[in-house]
Amino acid sequence: QVQLVESGGGLVQAGGSLRLSCAASGRTFSIYPMGWFRQAPGKEREFVAGINWSGGNTYYADSVKGRFTISRDNAKNTVYLQMNSLKPEDTAVYYCAAATRYLRAGIPTQGHEYDYWGQGTQVTVSS
Repeated sequence: QVQLVESGGGLVQAGGSLRLSCAASGRTFSIYPMGWFRQAPGKEREFVAGINWSGGNTYYADSVKGRFTISRDNAKNTVYLQMNSLKPEDTAVYYCAAATRYLRAGIPTQGHEYDYWGQGTQVTVSS
């Protein structure tokens, strides 16, 4: 079992920044990939960013590439999402997820590849 708790969401003006955190507990954190997803009202959940077990490999959706940075601190069992140059279209509930059963190389980008999810944190970007 893995428990994930996100924090750091809030209201920010366009062009601003936020840093989301996701604290994990349970199974050994340092051995599986982690990801961030988001879901805006009336839209499907979408992949935002992912990071491999060591933090040495990351992958981003085109919509956030160059603006968002995912990182992890395995000593603190925490994954982060630094979001810069925020746009109104980034408004969504953001979820972190753990892919504890992902055995392939690379970073999972599909929701079904992740087996544990946090409760989500709201990010609202005003224009």
